[in-house]
Amino acid sequence: MTDLGMGDRVVAEAMRWVGTPYRHQGANRGAGADCLGLVRGIWRALYGGEPGPVPPYGADWRDAGIGDALEMAARRYLVEQAGAARAGDVVLFRLMRHRPARHCGVMVSAERFVHAQEHLGVVEMAMSESWARRVAGVFRFP
Repeated sequence: MTDLGMGDRVVAEAMRWVGTPYRHQGANRGAGADCLGLVRGIWRALYGGEPGPVPPYGADWRDAGIGDALEMAARRYLVEQAGAARAGDVVLFRLMRHRPARHCGVMVSAERFVHAQEHLGVVEMAMSESWARRVAGVFRFP
């Protein structure tokens, strides 16, 4: 067995999730996941357990009640990165300008990422200009 670097391990695990159906608050490969569940599942594959408790959260990304909880969790459990995202990095996205991040995905190359999207499930897609301008933060698994 080869010894993969952390970024390679994250990418390999993210790709295993592609095809998982979308399920709000889900975090089970093959059964259902949302964007946070995808990142939690990768964490479990890397480290063996959940990083911490996950409070309930609504499916409505416009919900102002959750504030910047996603970014705060990323800062607590992941390592913030400066500069462009690399393969294996977790990226946070703002879905509305001037609002906190409400979505996340995992870079699988400099141009592509994996994320869970309602109606599509866990998919790999291009980091288009539209997605790139919504990036609110870049983090790495510790």
